[in-house]
Amino acid sequence: MGGGGGERRLVASGAAGGMRRPAPRRLEGALARVSRDLAPATTLGRAQGAWERAVGAVVAAEAEPVSERDGVLTVSCSSSSWAQELSLLEADLRARLNAEIGLTERSGGVRELRFGAARRGARTRGRP
Repeated sequence: MGGGGGERRLVASGAAGGMRRPAPRRLEGALARVSRDLAPATTLGRAQGAWERAVGAVVAAEAEPVSERDGVLTVSCSSSSWAQELSLLEADLRARLNAEIGLTERSGGVRELRFGAARRGARTRGRP
């Protein structure tokens, strides 16, 4: 009984079993669908949603997409060292991110990743 979009079994209710209703769905699946439907349909929104899957948990803990303009995704990093290291991996990270969001550079995906160190106190995700 996964959260997939397959057939749902019907459950009889009432003493006579005259009314039939769908079986309950898992809350996890329902919340995932609602979250996906509410996410902004922008390149930035897609990139933010796919970032950790595309780059991995270690990189995602140190860097996050913060803005996008004309296919250029700006990524805020925890330090200038992280920004420099990720800049060297830009082409690979961009390809993995575009594959994860299902777009290409020509079809509205990310054309370029720009990495910069966050100003002190500006970046708080994944940090206490």
